[in-house]
Amino acid sequence: MCASSSRSSSANNRPDEAYDRTSTLHSEGKASRHAFSSSGSAAGLTLVATPIGNLGDFSLRGAEALAEADLILCEDTRMTARLLSDRNITTRTEALHEHNERQRVPALIERMQNGTRMALVSDAGMPLMSDPGFRLVRAVIEADLPLTVIPGPNAALTALVLSGLPPHPFMFIGFPPPRSAARKEAFAKLRAAERAGLSATLIWHEAPHRLADTLADMTEVFGEDRPCAVGRELTKRFEEVKRGPVGTLAAFYAETAPRGEITLLLGPAEAEESSADDLDTTLRTLLSTHSVKDAAALAATAIGLPRRTVYARALELAAELKNSSD
Repeated sequence: MCASSSRSSSANNRPDEAYDRTSTLHSEGKASRHAFSSSGSAAGLTLVATPIGNLGDFSLRGAEALAEADLILCEDTRMTARLLSDRNITTRTEALHEHNERQRVPALIERMQNGTRMALVSDAGMPLMSDPGFRLVRAVIEADLPLTVIPGPNAALTALVLSGLPPHPFMFIGFPPPRSAARKEAFAKLRAAERAGLSATLIWHEAPHRLADTLADMTEVFGEDRPCAVGRELTKRFEEVKRGPVGTLAAFYAETAPRGEITLLLGPAEAEESSADDLDTTLRTLLSTHSVKDAAALAATAIGLPRRTVYARALELAAELKNSSD
């Protein structure tokens, strides 16, 4: 990449202040310990973000870090092989995924302590974000080994800035539970947090075959009018972002099966006052997955009503639900 020709002549005439590609833009008085220096001599771990769809998004720094590493830890070595081949990188790879990470960490730390330079990548995007690597990072920190990150593509942030929903604050939650009952329970806890004051754009990843059911559960818990966005195939040829009320998107995807990688966003709740309808809706949702006692406790905290009052109403609703199912 060429330097800009608009740099001032005074800077060009002062070699001692020449632009340094490895210098930091901001300094707090102490240099951080980087796993890979410009000479590539330090051992440790570098987390490297990889493209979420478009290979052109892979940074020069990311490619250099992978080329200089002694070992690349991959979520799936077959996926990473495509990226390495595109950049002519021949570094050896090994798998590190959710099923083997716990067992592999001690030996990997020992190898780093003995001088091995390692890089960690996921199949796509930033490592650790709904991907393996957290246990290894914690172990590297505890062992006081060099640790750094080379930032890059991230599906959650890409979808957030494309969604048209408030960009901050936001909460990235990962994948919702795969089963409806557990999913509605997780949504109900978030809804309770909103009633207690949480106001943020919520972000999930979701599998395409579960999207319609997830949107239906979301409509039931959060209401059909909440602003929503579904990002699909971000950075790829068929990139698409659909925006609208969550109920409308639920109806659309019930009839139209989506394909590709999905990022799902829900806008923050509007300020509201608690009412009897709010209480009943919250309790009915919670009673589908909780005992009467636990549902009443959660609802009372969320809505700010006395527990005794909420428990009494929970008993009434539980009896109604039982009678309607008989």
